[in-house]
Amino acid sequence: QVQLVESGGGLVQAGGSLRLSCAASGRTVSNYGVGWFRQAPGKDHEFVAAISWSGATTYYGDFVKGRFTISRDSAKNTVYLKMNSLKPEDTAVYYCAAKALGIGEFKRDEYDYWGQGTQVTVSS
Repeated sequence: QVQLVESGGGLVQAGGSLRLSCAASGRTVSNYGVGWFRQAPGKDHEFVAAISWSGATTYYGDFVKGRFTISRDSAKNTVYLKMNSLKPEDTAVYYCAAKALGIGEFKRDEYDYWGQGTQVTVSS
């Protein structure tokens, strides 16, 4: 079992930055691919970014357009999502998810473990 806890969300003005953290416990996250998804009110989950279990490859949703960076720190058992140039349309609950030996899957049902989410609100 892997437990995931997101943190780092909050309220930020448009153009600002946030760094989300996804801390894992139970097992080392270094054997897991990790993805970030988001869900805005009234909308479906949307793929944001993913990193393979090795850290060698990363993938991003089309809307990211170079604004976000996913990374992992195996020593801290944590995956990060750095978000720059935030827009009001980025407002959502952001979730991290893990998949054993994942290679950067972008489909929500590919993942086995989920965190509880962290709210990101971007004001205009």
